[in-house]
Formats: sequence, C-alpha cells, structure tokens
Amino acid sequence: MAKKPKKGGQGTPATVALETAAVPFTVHAYEHDPAAASYGGEAAEALGVPADRVFKTLVADVDGVLTVGVVPVAGQLDLKALAAAVGGKRAAMADPAAAERSSGYVRGGISPLGQRRPLRTVVDAGALAHPTVYVSAGRRGLEVELSPGDLITLTNARTAPIAR
Repeated sequence: MAKKPKKGGQGTPATVALETAAVPFTVHAYEHDPAAASYGGEAAEALGVPADRVFKTLVADVDGVLTVGVVPVAGQLDLKALAAAVGGKRAAMADPAAAERSSGYVRGGISPLGQRRPLRTVVDAGALAHPTVYVSAGRRGLEVELSPGDLITLTNARTAPIAR
C-alpha cells in the first residue's frame, strides 16, 4: 500500500499525484551528496537497488515540443529513438532552464509525475521487465517506487526502446 511522505516537507507534487491516484507506492529517501557525479547512479547505490530498476527523467526538445524520456540510470537516452517514438524527426536535450520551468522541478530532481505542465512522455520498454521501478519523487535524495504500469498510466506515456 501507499506510504505517505513523512511530515517535515517530504511531500512533493509527485507524491501528491500518487496519493491522489490512490496507486501503491513507496517513498525512499537518502542523503544526497552534492558532489555526486550522477544523480541516478547515486540513488541506485544509496538505495542498494540495481541500476536497471532506477530510472532518470530527461527532458528533450522533439521538433520544438518538450518531451520526457524515462530511461534506466545506467543507460543513455537515444534521442533518435525518442523522436521516432513520438512521430518526430529531430530531438535534442532541452535547455535545463526550460526543463525546470516546464516541470516545476530542479535538475537532478525532475520527476515524470506531478509535473507543472504535463508533457508527452515515453518510458523505456525495459521498465516492463521489473515488478517495480524507481523514479525521482521530485527532489534530489528522494525516490518513489511504483509499478511500471502505474508509472505509464499516470504519465499517459507510451513505451518504446529509447535507452542505449
């Protein structure tokens, strides 16, 4: 069942969206190290979870439209595959400031859930191989674990092989 965030500021738009949808999820907090080379790698290590179950949320510009790609932290977003998955031609990583403004989150803490302005989203098909996956809960040092099906449903995502 859903574990509600502890009092003291752990509630984020992502956890509020999960609570509102009444889907099972678990919040996992860890001490974020500002010197960490990779936010996602840090999360996988701190939580003791295989890196293929921890997913990062990346915002790209596909033919002028901001688009979210959710891929395992151990991999990279294949921009060509992302563009193809949404019927686009060209994709490039979005300007970080534009990604932050659109999502309402800071870089390294962007969640695919509870974004200020919902964007079209593609979740890497590899997520379906796991009973649960971890994504940012909306801030550095906070992850949420949920089923990939619920992630896909709540973000209105499509799935495609977009990681390499």
